[in-house]
Amino acid sequence: MATISSDILASYAADAAREVEGVESLVESPLHRHKGVRVLEEDGRMRVELHLAVAWGASIPTVGAEVQERVAGYLNRMAQVKPDRVDVVVAAIGPP
Repeated sequence: MATISSDILASYAADAAREVEGVESLVESPLHRHKGVRVLEEDGRMRVELHLAVAWGASIPTVGAEVQERVAGYLNRMAQVKPDRVDVVVAAIGPP
């Protein structure tokens, strides 16, 4: 059975998140050394964590829910992977 690296899954998740209206960008974190997306696997469970900048005036709950849905669906279609959790962290809000 083939496996897909966490980096590729993170890239897919980033692509899906960027497609959501209200997402300005992914926010990199030198602390955790990721490019806005982390894919964590523990005990056979997968968690995707995305750090986003959201557009000024966008509904954060709406954007967050859409990102969760879009990322989970995209990973399922592209890699046949179903994450157990998709966590969205709003790390910045764009300028007005």
